[in-house]
Amino acid sequence: MIDLRLVRDDPDRIRASQRARGEAESLVDALLDADAVRRAAVARADGLRAEHKSGSNAIRHASNDERPQLIAKAKHLADEVKAAEADEAAADEALHAAQTAIPNIVEDGTPPGGEDDFVVLDVVRTPPTVDEPRDHTEIGAALRAIDTERGAKVSGARFYFLTGVGAQLEFALVNLAMAQAIDAGFVPIVAPSLVKPEIMQGTGFLGAHSAEVYHLEQDDMYLVGTSEVALAGYHSNEILETLPLRYAGFSSCFRREAGSYGKDTRGIIRVHWFDKVEMFSYVTLDESQDEHQRLLAWEREFMDKLELAYRVIDVAAGDLGSSAARKFDIEAWFPSQGAYRELTSTSNCTTFQSRRLNIRTRTDAGNQHVATLNGTLCAVARTIACLFDHHQQPDGSVYVPAALRPYLGGRELLSP
Repeated sequence: MIDLRLVRDDPDRIRASQRARGEAESLVDALLDADAVRRAAVARADGLRAEHKSGSNAIRHASNDERPQLIAKAKHLADEVKAAEADEAAADEALHAAQTAIPNIVEDGTPPGGEDDFVVLDVVRTPPTVDEPRDHTEIGAALRAIDTERGAKVSGARFYFLTGVGAQLEFALVNLAMAQAIDAGFVPIVAPSLVKPEIMQGTGFLGAHSAEVYHLEQDDMYLVGTSEVALAGYHSNEILETLPLRYAGFSSCFRREAGSYGKDTRGIIRVHWFDKVEMFSYVTLDESQDEHQRLLAWEREFMDKLELAYRVIDVAAGDLGSSAARKFDIEAWFPSQGAYRELTSTSNCTTFQSRRLNIRTRTDAGNQHVATLNGTLCAVARTIACLFDHHQQPDGSVYVPAALRPYLGGRELLSP
């Protein structure tokens, strides 16, 4: 949720952000109108309440002749107060709807445009040359590490089993990611995958992304698509005494993959369920851009440990989620596809989520909303797919990066 004072003081900045996203500028005017209506409703209700209170006091000091007229007036005022309070409540609801309809304000320097208008910031390592590369599904089957056929039999399309060395590789990646996060000062957390509606709404995932979310209607609970949701809700309705706070959350994640019909139907790149290690930071707003760079640096460190060729991109404004002011993705090279594919992303959500979730910190200027940031350290299924594809060898084996070997019994190769 954006800062209403900023909308009042600098509506052109919000309009420019909407243009960069390809969103309607008219939403800004609708918000300003709703704000004006709400302020007028509050002023009217406050005035009538004050008048009613004054009239009630006058009754106590009135003569017997004056009292009937004053009582009648007080009853009329009470009805007006009731109606004004109903108008005030309706205006509050309309203002909230108008305010939550506008996504976060795009950070200066974010590329304009849509999905294909990203800017490449860096390219690391030369992509490996692989003659007649096989994809990760074929490699995973040969290693008896991935079983999509039985995953579909048990759970349907876009589900899978990790078996044998595949299961071991998941634990190796999670342990490597958690070890790095702990060394960097993150507090490890195993987070719940089910959250209440107000937490899902508070993180911005029930707007444009609602089609991606699994909802358990009988319990009115939501399955998270990332532990960012639970970690953002962890400090909801709190005043944080000390910043920064950094958490590394592990959870299972669930996504409908709505709108992805026909995309990545083979293998475990785009699936309905996967496990993930997510970094999450609470910092002051002034520190948020620097923290964003730190999260990106930690993601790059993890990619380097996996010895992957990758590029870093600055995501265009029209491809940002509603809560992100800016986002950087890391895309690793898949030889079988001859393309870079996203493995991690990190977003600066500024105070957008903390306003919805009422998370503040104490400052000399009073309590202020904090900035929240998230960064994927390891999305396990997609990372396994990349490792198999990227590190495949001519004899059918898969090279194990040195950093992973201690978690895989020292093995240098995974062989069929």
